[in-house]
Amino acid sequence: MDGQAALGPVHRRAPCRRIPAPAVFHSCSKLHALFALLALMAGSASVAIADVTIDACVAENSILYPHLAADMISLNGFCSSVGGLIGFSISGFLVHAIGAQGALGLLTLPSALVILSGMLLKEVHIPNFPYGQAHKKFVEASGKMLTTLKCPEVWRPCVYMYMSLALSVDIQEGMFYWYTDRKSGLSFHEGFIGFMFAVGSVGSLVGVILYQNILKDRLFRSLLFSSQLLLSLSGMLDLILVLRLNLKMGIPDYYFAVIDEGVSKMINRVKWMPLLVLCSKLCPPGIEGTFYALLMSIDNIGGLTGSWIGGLLLHLLRITRTEFKNLWAAIMIRNVMRLLPLALLFLVPSSDPNSALLPSDLLNEDDDGEGHQMENIELTSLAVDKGSFPDKSPQERGNREGIDVEQDDDEVSLLANRG
Repeated sequence: MDGQAALGPVHRRAPCRRIPAPAVFHSCSKLHALFALLALMAGSASVAIADVTIDACVAENSILYPHLAADMISLNGFCSSVGGLIGFSISGFLVHAIGAQGALGLLTLPSALVILSGMLLKEVHIPNFPYGQAHKKFVEASGKMLTTLKCPEVWRPCVYMYMSLALSVDIQEGMFYWYTDRKSGLSFHEGFIGFMFAVGSVGSLVGVILYQNILKDRLFRSLLFSSQLLLSLSGMLDLILVLRLNLKMGIPDYYFAVIDEGVSKMINRVKWMPLLVLCSKLCPPGIEGTFYALLMSIDNIGGLTGSWIGGLLLHLLRITRTEFKNLWAAIMIRNVMRLLPLALLFLVPSSDPNSALLPSDLLNEDDDGEGHQMENIELTSLAVDKGSFPDKSPQERGNREGIDVEQDDDEVSLLANRG
């Protein structure tokens, strides 16, 4: 004490506040999760834009060639199933071999292929584009979309499509955790999960082939009734697998899970195909692509609602990543809810895919006394001159060319007589 008094007061340094390492790691992990979420959102947006573009092309050609609408939808579904087959076949092995980051890095290759495919689309170059008319065309397109949605022939099928997807409760998250859980589940590894989903893509491909060759001329209402009923019954395969009844039948879990995935995806595709054809038949001329994209957004909202209901159901039944005691009850509730859309089938037209569903005032060209054609007010080409659009069919084009030739001959004859 005496020494310290002789030296004077001791100046102590304030202790430095150090941020704990776990807190730094936690904040960095939050930042990385935010960037990952934004990247996934951007990737989903790019896929949605490409999907809408292809849907617009299919819808426009379905109006031009209505007898080929089902064939074009089938071709689109065929390509989608083949792509899913290739992706699921290699995804599980890639994740197991190079990790999740490496697999996500390889997703840049399909993005480049989408850019190349976009270069193959033939579009008419429009010099001196009149941007001043864009707002006017946008207002016209919006008004026509609103008028079409007010039509009972349009909003009734839209209500059915939304309710059908919303009531098809999605509990796939709970099933996935049960597939991969090592204690209470089936303990499937990544490679087998990818193989199982690849078999599901094969089932989807089989569904496209069945629809194209056998079911494409069936009535909308009867085909949707059969497919919705089969979809509910196919859900019982999940119940058999969860209750392990397949082992009592002598079927191993691996084989039964693959069969379940293939059958479910096949029936889902058979149910989805007539809805796509129905959407293409509901698009009025001039805004085919835009209106088709609107219908697809309604379907996406329905699927999102089904996912929310499924998540709420899993939460209420206390099904987590490690707890699957009530998973069988969730499957039963889902299967029963899949039967509810059958009560709404009266909203779907009972006609076949080759029939016109829209009223004549929406299908026919506008007649204002001058005999001009309906202008194409597609949002992707808002201010294109009406003369740059092709006629609805080669036959109509030939008829109109013949009329123009006759009018020219009449004018020549009249001038000759005057001379």
